[in-house]
Amino acid sequence: MDKLKILRVIESMDPAYGGPCQGIRNSIPELNAMGAVNEVVSVDAEHASWSVDDSFPIYRLGPGKGPWGYSSKLLTWLKANLSNYDVVLIHGLWQYYGFAVRKAVAWLRANGKNTPKYYIMPHGMLDPYFQNAPDRKMKALRNLVFWNLIERNTLNSADGVLFTCQEELELARQTFKGYAPKEEINVGYGILPPQEVVDSDITAFRKQHGLTQYEEYLLFLSRIHPKKGLLDLVKAYNALLEKKLVLPKLVVAGPGMDSVYGKSISDYIQGQALLKGKIVFTGMIAGKQKWSGFYGAKAFVLPSHQENFGIAVVEALACSCPVLISNKVNIWREISEGSGGLVGDDTFEGTLKTLEKFSRLSDSEVKEMKENAYRVYKNHFTIKQAGKNLLFALKSHQ
Repeated sequence: MDKLKILRVIESMDPAYGGPCQGIRNSIPELNAMGAVNEVVSVDAEHASWSVDDSFPIYRLGPGKGPWGYSSKLLTWLKANLSNYDVVLIHGLWQYYGFAVRKAVAWLRANGKNTPKYYIMPHGMLDPYFQNAPDRKMKALRNLVFWNLIERNTLNSADGVLFTCQEELELARQTFKGYAPKEEINVGYGILPPQEVVDSDITAFRKQHGLTQYEEYLLFLSRIHPKKGLLDLVKAYNALLEKKLVLPKLVVAGPGMDSVYGKSISDYIQGQALLKGKIVFTGMIAGKQKWSGFYGAKAFVLPSHQENFGIAVVEALACSCPVLISNKVNIWREISEGSGGLVGDDTFEGTLKTLEKFSRLSDSEVKEMKENAYRVYKNHFTIKQAGKNLLFALKSHQ
């Protein structure tokens, strides 16, 4: 077979959007090395630019207008160009570009033209959490209406739906009536290897944040948001201190402490005498700072109420850092089966049990868990493995 020509369709390739566009940038070099050709269509403004120098073509056909991201140029371009590709991958839901791909494919087929297969990668957007969360009632109603009018047909007409893990695949079945994809495929997901860090970098990280040279700490690295379960974590941490357990300091890294939720956490901490000097807030960290934080941590903690893949969780695993997570982080099965950390419920009680269990592990048990954590990353979450999975799935369905 000639090189597989893949067209990615996404809302934006601006790195500020993170998530899916970064995943595309990570995976394309691996896929191209394996014998594929990747190009991207976005609804970014025609002259949009960013600091990243991409090595693959990006066709900017926006700007998208309104919350649906409508672009008058997109459908015309798709009708004229889709026949040049073997596969189209739609990244995400709820936007005009997915509808436009469906309409273009139907038009090509009706006119007897070469028609590529198209797949949708929802990136967690079919998780029932988003329809059930108390603070999302209006968005949930909007999505339900949109599902019945448009998105159900787009998804069920696709040749398949691609998922980042088995849990995401299974949860997607619970969210909307009429969900009947032609095929569900778990292709996995991966990250690039961590940045190289030496001991002096970890020492510098500790020093910068008020820790001694060899002091142990637990790391929470995420934005400060109710979904991430930080308040449950802080309360569980305090409860264990009340039980006289000796715990490492808790380092909280991420933006959002100035939000209403962040301030509620600050208020709670200020009212607990045992927490004085035990929790360190670093703000957002990136680059070598971030990787030093992972490598130096005794464990990474994320009792999230919903996490489709959890990039930070996998980054911790890649740094041989055990992860203490909730069973609402969708890759919990792989971590539990590989003994790369501990998994509990996404509640105060579940977080308490997980923290307490980890605190009672011996040094040798923690060392073994660190080794297992890296093994889980290598077996499941490298960008190379994810690329192999995706290419195999696409080629086997041609």
